[in-house]
Amino acid sequence: MRYVSFIHRDDAGYGVSFPDFPGCVSVGDTVDDAVRQACEVLAFHVDGLCDDGQPIPQPRSIDAIKADPELSDWRRGADIMLLPLLLDRGSSRRVNISLDRGLLEAIDHEARQRRMTRSAFLATAARHEIEAT
Repeated sequence: MRYVSFIHRDDAGYGVSFPDFPGCVSVGDTVDDAVRQACEVLAFHVDGLCDDGQPIPQPRSIDAIKADPELSDWRRGADIMLLPLLLDRGSSRRVNISLDRGLLEAIDHEARQRRMTRSAFLATAARHEIEAT
């Protein structure tokens, strides 16, 4: 899932907030730092909601956020970005996937070079790819 975020700049740096999660805010000296931390802050915030038995709101579209009159002041001057919600559930699940043999050999080779298991390598690569888009 991806949630709409607002990125604001002021004299102190950058701030990232989520209209679907009022009070969930990240700051950073650079926009990259603020966005990177925003993904972590979002996951931490949602974990807290889950721990408290609170529902997790479905992500609203950018169009819905732009059409919400209650957000007009909040989004003024902000850049809008979709950020992924990646929750660590604390447990692994076995899955069956199919990969080209050559790709699998390359994955296994690279995992060995990094002293990782195939699963850890694939999970790291998937997380990196999701966060990068």
